[in-house]
Amino acid sequence: MTQHWSKRKEGGGHFAIWLIRTIGLKLGRPFARLCLYPITLYFFLRRPYERRVSYAFLERALGRPANAWQVMRHIHRFAGTLLDRVFLLADRFKAFDVKVDGLDQLTGRLQPDRGLLLLGAHVGSFEVLRVLAQQPDAPRVCVVLDTQKTPALTELLHALNPEIARNVIDASRPSTDIVLAMNEALQSGALATLLADRAREHETTVVVDFMGAPAAFPTAPFLLGSLLKVPVVFCLGMYRGGNRYDLYFEAFADRLDLPRRMRQAELQAVVQRYAARLEHHVRQDPYNWFNWHDFWNPDATRGGTPARAGDGVDDTAVTRSAA
Repeated sequence: MTQHWSKRKEGGGHFAIWLIRTIGLKLGRPFARLCLYPITLYFFLRRPYERRVSYAFLERALGRPANAWQVMRHIHRFAGTLLDRVFLLADRFKAFDVKVDGLDQLTGRLQPDRGLLLLGAHVGSFEVLRVLAQQPDAPRVCVVLDTQKTPALTELLHALNPEIARNVIDASRPSTDIVLAMNEALQSGALATLLADRAREHETTVVVDFMGAPAAFPTAPFLLGSLLKVPVVFCLGMYRGGNRYDLYFEAFADRLDLPRRMRQAELQAVVQRYAARLEHHVRQDPYNWFNWHDFWNPDATRGGTPARAGDGVDDTAVTRSAA
């Protein structure tokens, strides 16, 4: 289990994703969910790397060895959230029961000429954030997304909602373009969202304690927050089974301040705080964890550059922005 996560091929492919999307939209969510059982069994049998990763993660999270049924539950939960992306991106919100916690932490920090940065993770469903589109005067949501990593899924899901596609900030573009696009969106009062738990190959990282062991997290999301000078809010959409989601907003910082002289120590503390909040939610429901690689194995994130004082932690590092 030493392969960097970015080298793993996208599961399924154009036809498989198109098929489940078509079944879902034509025959409805209940029927489409029946298809998740053979899909779960297929991936359990045919994706040994992800199967091993799930066993190892669940043992860490549950504190005891995991069994095959628990691993298949883990895969099924992931497949269910992917299916729900179809309905969320198609604005079919009535299919879901979403409880929102901490919305005031979000709305109280928004201004017409200054948006905010939402930090999420590969946990649950970040697309459930789209239920906010039902609110009057809902802010525009701009997502920082590496469209090259999952081209089939990105292309087919964006076909459901061209408006969302127009608000994607492509993380595969030149790094300066990413920063400029985010700044422009924030100045218009938009929400700029990105996932801050996974470092791309050769991206600067910092090692903090997570789930009882050292783990490398990217520094770019936090350096971006410091550079853009906007409030930062932690956000997770946890899937609770059936049609139920819990959407959490937690104030992370009204303004991230990472002074040059103490940058390494401050960065370490900020990333550790993010990891602690992420661990809190993951331990409550481990089956929402969707990082399908060996998160704690240094070889699985090899190529990342450890952050050191005066080396790779200045403002230019934000151009290695994470998706």
